[in-house]
Amino acid sequence: MPPFSEQSYTPPAAMPDFLIRHVTLRQLQVFEAIVRLGSFTRAAEELFLTQPTVSMQIKKLADSLGLPLFEHVGRNVRPTEAGMEVYASCRKLFETLANLEMTMADLKGIKAGRLRLGVITTAKYFTPEVLGEFCQLYPGIDVALKVSNRDRIIERIHANEDDLYIMGQAPTDQLDVEAFPFAPNPLVVMAPRNHPLVGQKNITLERIAQEPLILREPGSGIRDAALKVFDAAGLKPKVRMELGSNEAIKHAIVGGLGLSVLSLHTLTLEGTEGPVAILDVKGFPIMRQWYLVYPKGKELSLVARAFLDFALENEPRMRERMEDLWPQLSAHLKDCKTCPPAKKKQGASK
Repeated sequence: MPPFSEQSYTPPAAMPDFLIRHVTLRQLQVFEAIVRLGSFTRAAEELFLTQPTVSMQIKKLADSLGLPLFEHVGRNVRPTEAGMEVYASCRKLFETLANLEMTMADLKGIKAGRLRLGVITTAKYFTPEVLGEFCQLYPGIDVALKVSNRDRIIERIHANEDDLYIMGQAPTDQLDVEAFPFAPNPLVVMAPRNHPLVGQKNITLERIAQEPLILREPGSGIRDAALKVFDAAGLKPKVRMELGSNEAIKHAIVGGLGLSVLSLHTLTLEGTEGPVAILDVKGFPIMRQWYLVYPKGKELSLVARAFLDFALENEPRMRERMEDLWPQLSAHLKDCKTCPPAKKKQGASK
């Protein structure tokens, strides 16, 4: 690159002189938070501002642009057509600034920036551990973690609210996404430790269908996977209750309310010899994978790309942890033909 010279420098024709003079980054940050969170109050809480300050910033922004940015629908607010245009530009601007921030940190010999992850509920059992190792490698990176069920995560992908998503099944039938398997996610049948089926071998699915079953709420990927197994066998399980969290289901199992199908990851803390036992059922475990997902064509931030590379390289250790938790899993992993090892993302930077 030739040395900089004022005489040779020509300002870009598209320099936004008006916006530079009248609009601040703080105003755009407040506006982006309101649209993303759907509330002035929640935006104020996230940004540690008072609600009057948030309202004042939005009024100044709208006055500068000469158009209303929000409209009230009952107690809720939603962006106007102009507001949606501003929001789309905000996201692009902040992504560019986040990349610049990390590039500057790289030039100083450190990595910094922000990583936004959206993960389905069951992934919360191992994601913090992976994030912990990643943040030890890059201590300057801040992480925002949003945990929700599959349907809500798909909504977040539609809205491009996060950098990456961790899901138990890539939503390729609903969205055009890039998906990378990076860890095993075996689903097993769980029962209370004192259940008469504990210790029996090759239990039939017909026998399990006779027991009361506890399921996750509609919209859960684990629920869908479990019901597909019964449906494929022509069986209708005796659903006793539906609960919205894995922890609530485990407590219900211990209380003798029924059996359930859950991810092996939900036993990470207490282990497989605790009050919840794993049953040896034909056709189980259901060998699924965890996927890192993002919309196809999305330009990943430097931080997101670094985490994607880190997670894919961490796949062998994730398998070892699952095998240590439940040694019987080793044989299933060897026989599994639907769970290919994770592949390195082509062109991703380390």
